[in-house]
Amino acid sequence: MIWLLPVAGFAIGCLYYYLGKDVERGNNLLLENIHHPSKIIPLKMAPLVLIGTIATHLFGGSAGREGTALQIGGSISDQFTRILRLRPRDRKLILIAGIAAGFGSVFGTPLAGAIFGLEVFLLGRLQYDALLPAFAASVFADLTTKAWQVGHTHYHIPYIPELSAANVLYAVIAGAIFGMCAVVFSGLTHSVGSFLKGKIAYPPLRPVAGGIIVAIAVFGLGTTKYIGLGIPTIVASFNEKLPAYDFVLKILFTAVTLGAAFKGGEVTPLFFIGAALGNALSYFVPLPVGLLAGMGFVAVFAGAANTPLACTIMAIELFGVDCGVYAAIACVIAYFFSGHRGIYGAQVIGQSKHMVYRQHEGESVSNLQTNPKKLAHEKR
Repeated sequence: MIWLLPVAGFAIGCLYYYLGKDVERGNNLLLENIHHPSKIIPLKMAPLVLIGTIATHLFGGSAGREGTALQIGGSISDQFTRILRLRPRDRKLILIAGIAAGFGSVFGTPLAGAIFGLEVFLLGRLQYDALLPAFAASVFADLTTKAWQVGHTHYHIPYIPELSAANVLYAVIAGAIFGMCAVVFSGLTHSVGSFLKGKIAYPPLRPVAGGIIVAIAVFGLGTTKYIGLGIPTIVASFNEKLPAYDFVLKILFTAVTLGAAFKGGEVTPLFFIGAALGNALSYFVPLPVGLLAGMGFVAVFAGAANTPLACTIMAIELFGVDCGVYAAIACVIAYFFSGHRGIYGAQVIGQSKHMVYRQHEGESVSNLQTNPKKLAHEKR
């Protein structure tokens, strides 16, 4: 079926080009409407992204599913703006609640889902007036998935060592590497998308090109290990040594898939990348392989999404409280090392990560990523 991925890409491209131009910005459209409320997000976002994601997964694209959950949650929740005649201020809260519900339910992590909804749209600050809507929506969404007996993958870290100065230092080193990996992923995905937009004028043909590249790569490598969600490899990373290049190949497959405008999310592929990178680090970082995989699982995503608190809570919900300090160190360090970059271009810098870059406050991540002068200054 992988050879039909270009055909599926053309169908997805046509679906959005002819029916969904106003919702093709996906998660960024949700974040933009939290910052600057405009017209209500069309309900068609939900079925379009669901159909597009199912097609991407079915025919072999490398993408996640949380982006779909966020868009379904956000677009459905925004319909209550009209029904309840909400003011713009209240509309922000219901959008945050929809995002929190989508994230919390798709991973079975209601606390992380709530914090993610509060943290994701404004880098460096939390929206405290949305605490109750975010937590209520995330918890009840999780209860709903459980009522429908929707299963979630269980992960286990076999051994967590005692905290020591040396182990904290190793966690800091690993966190820095995870943060730099997040920069590579977000930058490469953005670059692939920009390249295809510059070379292919007709949008439905962009996923065709991406589908051809992915299909040829799968055929050449002789494995489907690096497409889809990659859950088996993520689970294996906690217990056994993997090839050190696994995370690199997953970055490439996902960047091409999402950069070519296939539908899905970045988060589960980032879990794969982080867990595989943590596994690879165990070759020279003297921490247990399962712990490094768990740290990478959440920290690469923390750096890419700029959500260190949500990812720390997620680690505790998924792996248990014993890993909490290690996960927190990795997530916070990855967050700082990723700079003002990320997978969500509509994020706004509420508070700069570093005092020297205070001039970035109020800017969106996309503006910084597309402005070479500002990024050059940040690198200096």
